[in-house]
Amino acid sequence: MPTVLDSIFNIFRPASYPKDNTTEPAQITRSKVLVIVYDPIMDKTTGVKLSKYLKWYDPSDLLVNFISDITEVSKGLVRYEIVQRIDVNEFPAKTDGFRYTPQTFLDVWNRTAAPHTPQEVNYAAILTQFNVLNRIARSEIDEVWIFGFPYAGFYESTMGGPGAFWCNAPPLANTANSKRRFVVMGFSYERGVGEMHESYGHRAESILEKTFSKLTGDANLWQRFIRYEKSAPGKAACGNIHFAPNSQVDYEWGNMTPVKSECYDWLLNFPNFKGDTRIVDASEWGGGEIRAHHKWWFRHFPRVMGRKNGIHNNWWQYVAAPQQVIL
Repeated sequence: MPTVLDSIFNIFRPASYPKDNTTEPAQITRSKVLVIVYDPIMDKTTGVKLSKYLKWYDPSDLLVNFISDITEVSKGLVRYEIVQRIDVNEFPAKTDGFRYTPQTFLDVWNRTAAPHTPQEVNYAAILTQFNVLNRIARSEIDEVWIFGFPYAGFYESTMGGPGAFWCNAPPLANTANSKRRFVVMGFSYERGVGEMHESYGHRAESILEKTFSKLTGDANLWQRFIRYEKSAPGKAACGNIHFAPNSQVDYEWGNMTPVKSECYDWLLNFPNFKGDTRIVDASEWGGGEIRAHHKWWFRHFPRVMGRKNGIHNNWWQYVAAPQQVIL
């Protein structure tokens, strides 16, 4: 039955919002990705690259596992395709034009020198060098994933294009020529797949926050989804990317304290909640392992048919395609 809030929303519904229904299918989002890997040669004699020189992760392995995980947790509703990978033998330029050399970078890594400031990478130069805006406009690519390293200066995620909004970082300036919103992810091959999910999770938080920003109270399902015991005593749901349902501090995914949560109601019954609350602890989400927790959290994102208050019941089609968010 429609609630009073539903009736009010329907009266004042923005003209751009689609009408509610219960049968609109959940869309599969197919996203074409340009991957740029900054992995400079550290020794010209041997040709060894930074990732191997410091015994970090192989970007190829990270990509395979990350894409596999996203396909799994979205139940196939997000399908990423790498249409091009570009390996770059250089340190990317900062906003003031500075570039590390192999030696100056190692000095910073070994803490014998301070990191360069400003630390932020020159996104505008990268977008120009790789013709990103035109390629987005022509639908050759849908987003960009950049692999870097500590002190490279990349945000975990940032958004460009017309109507770009905060995506765990300020929007990219002067990018309206792309004609569509797009995300640039910043990954690090010094870290693992779990940390890639961390970056993607913050992207999801920003996009879903914006998706539900016109709704208040019980109609704002995103605010209900991210409740955890410390923030909403007795009303824990699924928490956020940093806080599990029973976390007391940031990144505490191994807390074994039992807590009542409606996470199963989200997983099994959405959008027709049945009041299914259960006692859960960290054994549900991997006992503290970052990748396990983040996959658990993503699995609870709604991904079913229908639309309510103008927003589809499949949240993945916003997370993976921010151009779908109605501003």
